[in-house]
Amino acid sequence: MKPITTNSAVAFLVALLIAASIIAIVAKRLRFPYTVALVVGGLILSLVRLPHLSPLLPGQRPDWLTPDVILFLFLPALVFEGSLKLQLRELQRDSASLLLLANLGVLVASFVTGYLVHWSTGLSISVALLFGAIISATDPISVIAIFKDLRMDRRLSVIIEGESLLNDGTAVALFQILLAGILAGHLAFTKGIVEFVFAVLGGAILGMFLGYIASRIAGRIDDADVEITLTTVVAYGSYLLAYQLHLSGIIATAAAGLVVGNLGAKNCMSPESRSAVESFWAYVAFAMNSLVFLLIGLEVHIEALVHSWLPVLIAVAAVLLGRALSVYLLVPVSNLVAEKIPGRWQHIIVWGGLRGALALALALSLDNNFPERGRILDLTFGVVIFSILVQGLTVKPLLRLLNWPMDHAEQGLSFRKERHNTTAVKTS
Repeated sequence: MKPITTNSAVAFLVALLIAASIIAIVAKRLRFPYTVALVVGGLILSLVRLPHLSPLLPGQRPDWLTPDVILFLFLPALVFEGSLKLQLRELQRDSASLLLLANLGVLVASFVTGYLVHWSTGLSISVALLFGAIISATDPISVIAIFKDLRMDRRLSVIIEGESLLNDGTAVALFQILLAGILAGHLAFTKGIVEFVFAVLGGAILGMFLGYIASRIAGRIDDADVEITLTTVVAYGSYLLAYQLHLSGIIATAAAGLVVGNLGAKNCMSPESRSAVESFWAYVAFAMNSLVFLLIGLEVHIEALVHSWLPVLIAVAAVLLGRALSVYLLVPVSNLVAEKIPGRWQHIIVWGGLRGALALALALSLDNNFPERGRILDLTFGVVIFSILVQGLTVKPLLRLLNWPMDHAEQGLSFRKERHNTTAVKTS
């Protein structure tokens, strides 16, 4: 195995971008979910052994699917871009549901998943609970893309995307608490709860503060390039500073993005600067997502998953059951105090709770000497691949099965077409 050089790393990046571009074109022509196509493309490329694809071959490509790369390069950009485009008034409409699902829902899903995996596979209870925390965060990027193609109800998209942004931070905080308890030899629940609340609230306050400062600075500058640079500094700076202060970096970055998107972009930036910032982050998200999902496909060890097919299926079932219980138990509670989320929406929220790069980053961050690390990696990769390929591909059929209605915009378009056709018939 030859050493990875800067030249080979650049060649690898170029090869990934070329592959992503080709897959994007093919997926659009075939009306196939782009993120699902990326994983399938990565799986195919990992099996092909052609000299022209040497930058992508095992042993010749750099190892970018590592916790440091995912957590400190990809994740802050994706979280910031996602929160930048969310409207606070839309989040406030379903704040009760989002807070329940992103906090108590993660705890329910984690402990149900962990206990079921412990009971059915023999994994120690502490390690199984850690796996539950690793796999509890949802990553519905591909489902959101499908919703955009279908012009789905905006409120449902906001619920799924908003929950994902919030529960990522909850899952990471829970993972860190459980991991510290395992390494220390005992779990201190009271101390863990205090640390959890401190990390989440502290991260939110820090992110809002930095987002507010950045918005005010942007208001004194009318230069799109500088403002793009400023938002980049805020996206990564809030994450890194929160990490250094032992706060939730994901929550900090999400809070900063919400403030910049709702205060800075609307009130402090000129229309030209706002358009430039939004276009920049849209491309960053496209590039980051393309790289992450391709890397997932490239790095999956199919032989290991086939060898562990039974534990993987058990883990998949446990994760789905944990997700279902968290949604079907908690959403009715939020319906008592807030605008109701219909039953059909709850089915989509359950099935649309995909797992992705964050779960892999947390699993890969475990030390090589950590007990049962190999089994955790196999289970995590198996659940992630199942959720992206199976759940991602079956969202559309589920929508059809539920007789999903069109949103108002599409209904209006259909009405205008119908009226136009009727007028044309009368005229003729």
